[in-house]
Amino acid sequence: MHNPADIYNILQEEGIGMFMGVPDSLLKDFCAYVTDHTSSKEHVITANEGNAIGLATGHFLGSGNPALVYMQNSGIGNAINPLLSLADSEVYGIPMLLMVGWRGEPDVKDEPQHVKQGRIMPALLDSMEVPWYVLDASTANPAELIADAMKKMREHMAPVVLLVRKGSFSKYTLQHDIITDYPMNREAAIKCVVNMFDGQEIVVSTTGMASRELYEYRAAKGDGHNNDFLTVGAMGHTASIAMGMANAQTERHVICLDGDGSVIMHMGALSNIGQSDLPNILHIVINNGAHDSVGGQPTVGFAVDILKIAESCGYKQAISVSKFDELQQAFKKLSSVPGPSLLEVRVNKGARSDLGRPKNSPIQNRNALMGRLNIKMASK
Repeated sequence: MHNPADIYNILQEEGIGMFMGVPDSLLKDFCAYVTDHTSSKEHVITANEGNAIGLATGHFLGSGNPALVYMQNSGIGNAINPLLSLADSEVYGIPMLLMVGWRGEPDVKDEPQHVKQGRIMPALLDSMEVPWYVLDASTANPAELIADAMKKMREHMAPVVLLVRKGSFSKYTLQHDIITDYPMNREAAIKCVVNMFDGQEIVVSTTGMASRELYEYRAAKGDGHNNDFLTVGAMGHTASIAMGMANAQTERHVICLDGDGSVIMHMGALSNIGQSDLPNILHIVINNGAHDSVGGQPTVGFAVDILKIAESCGYKQAISVSKFDELQQAFKKLSSVPGPSLLEVRVNKGARSDLGRPKNSPIQNRNALMGRLNIKMASK
């Protein structure tokens, strides 16, 4: 394993002093080190991966220096457009080094949403004509590897990828963390909300720990999972899925269990929901100010006013709470009036170390929900 400090120093020696991206569990120790050893001028945790490519482009144009962009390989989807239509050598020719966590690598056990992404990763980069190198725990000389990647980047005046395998970095714990003292964490808030369900609603939960916590609590209560869509991938699109469900199932109440990082990643969805005039959607944003599922790196969730954003987009009501009784009262109120409505729940970050994962596959989840709704799949 490589000490995050060593990799950081190598990058500094290669002329990289600006870092940006979206945190990833495989890169969390490196990202934590960067967070502790850079200023806000030198490190930006972006809303999504495409934003990071744009930021790196602006940094190069304004300084002449390349930046490092970090992300999980699932984030490549957000980055493809600016990579190919902006930074590519056939367009503006913007050099940057991408550090990409290789989730779902073949022969490495991972969650179902990562399997295909990991399997096609090298072929995808090849089809994009983006040069790539692999960093893993056994890389004997990471300085030489990074120097080669930087040389290629400068020669081609284009992005180059450093594909990082699981277990490449040794442990580093974030020192400058945001500590909150709310009465609830995310799991407690989810349990509180679930206890108020009437059993007829459709629940769309965001990727990461929120869906895992919802699944476990449903199992503990013996509720079954037929009313829930557990969004295991596609971070940032949970609200849009919920809107689609609400538009198709107008007689049912649709509850979106979202997170601050997810909302921020594709905030434009709020304008669609707000302008939809759908009365049957309740958008619950559990805000812990962190990318909790991938290392706890901070978001801007506590710095922006999610209520005002929702209201300006057209949501009929928006309420923020942080206590159990406030959550119960707000949920009852918003469930009884026409939406679209938004309920922000401010909580502490963190999750149980023994938190399990859904035992049903995504296909089984889809079929159970559609079966519950008596939906037949179109044959043509």
